[in-house]
Amino acid sequence: MFETICQTIPADPHMAPRARRLEIYRRVLDGTIYDGLPYAFGDERNGAGEYIPLRARRPSVRYGLCRIVVEDSVSLLFSAGHFPAVDCADAGVEALLGEVLRECRLNEVMIDAALRGAVGSVAVLMRVLKGRLFFSVLETQYLTPVWQVDAPDTLASVTERYKVRGSELLAQGYGEVDPAQYYWFQRVWDGAAEIWYRPQSVVEPAPLEVDNERSVRHGLGFVPIVWIRNLPGGDGIDGACTFRAAIETGIEIDYQLSQAGRGLKYASDPTLLIKEPATTDRELVKGAGNALIVSEKGDAKLLEIGGTASAAVIEYVRTLREMALESVHGNRANADRLSAAQSGRALELMNQGLIWLADNLRISYGEGGLLALLRMVLRARARFPLAVMGRAVPPVDADVRLSLRWPRWYPASADDRLKEAQAIATLVNAGQLSRETAVKSLAATHAIADVAAEIDRIENDGDQMQQDGP
Repeated sequence: MFETICQTIPADPHMAPRARRLEIYRRVLDGTIYDGLPYAFGDERNGAGEYIPLRARRPSVRYGLCRIVVEDSVSLLFSAGHFPAVDCADAGVEALLGEVLRECRLNEVMIDAALRGAVGSVAVLMRVLKGRLFFSVLETQYLTPVWQVDAPDTLASVTERYKVRGSELLAQGYGEVDPAQYYWFQRVWDGAAEIWYRPQSVVEPAPLEVDNERSVRHGLGFVPIVWIRNLPGGDGIDGACTFRAAIETGIEIDYQLSQAGRGLKYASDPTLLIKEPATTDRELVKGAGNALIVSEKGDAKLLEIGGTASAAVIEYVRTLREMALESVHGNRANADRLSAAQSGRALELMNQGLIWLADNLRISYGEGGLLALLRMVLRARARFPLAVMGRAVPPVDADVRLSLRWPRWYPASADDRLKEAQAIATLVNAGQLSRETAVKSLAATHAIADVAAEIDRIENDGDQMQQDGP
């Protein structure tokens, strides 16, 4: 069924095969994969009276299984309670990057990037405008990266190229274009500039001409884009899709639920069967207030559908859902089965598959995404003066070592926090753990944003207690 639906999505011969693959995955994710099918699910015959097969109908019920898996995994990755903190040996740099995270709303940016990147890859663009930092997410369907030969993990350039209608170009201020024709839109980011090109006709291609009016020279010395591969696997450009293994099963669930809904509609309005000979030629009106008069040999019955078929479909759908979630490491926990509050560790064991998926995403979007953006900020400060939270950023070491401190997957219960505090206190008193490490381990649980400042407050409180005496 999936291959049949894919045939209804137009394929552009001028684009790379990966562009079509990412387009299909994007449609699955946002629920528009069925838009190419010509008939609604309730249409049984076309205008010529021919039967319409199910594969040509759009399902009336759309469960959105793939979207659920992606949103659940991203919620464990970058939601408000799971966003990582920055660790750095330089306290000033650590405080600066914390302010960058808040001012630029990088939490929201990374959530958007992880949602869009579930198809295989995503790019995050950094811009410096009047000394301020801005980040935006770019879908990679029409982007082509080029890596440096001597540094395969460093971008040399990124090219964006896709077709656009002339009427849209006119709305953007472009002149000398035919509104009815299609044009190539292209721009390139490299280590020196963001180069825009004038639209190129698809029918009569001409040599590329740089649009000097829209091109911008940034002079950063590096491509201001972070390219993120979703999961291990894929090809050299894109990673593996988060939900690829569940697409066929998700489509089957949509059609089964749609067919079950269709059966329930028929059951609520059963068909009337009249056995000839009937004794009236009047139009039959069904209802309790309308009696049917038949002859001695005639009969009238309602053809009703039993409820066992609907129950079988629901059970089949539940089985399909379990299998699909297991194949993509989704959340298979059922809240109806929880009779009491569970500890954080119990929830981790219950959702081990989802945690495994989110743990892999931490590598891609944390180490390979968020940290790369923060290093890019430090390198930009070495080139240009920056302002964060309305204050000028002092000179910083662009090569300082950075790391991320991730919070626990689920909040600890009161009993869990007590046991953890007792264990940490024992280790600190035994000289096997420093006070700084102890505070860091408790920072996420107790909303401690600045570990160094918290240690200073602890020492000040201790000095004050000594002065006050017993």
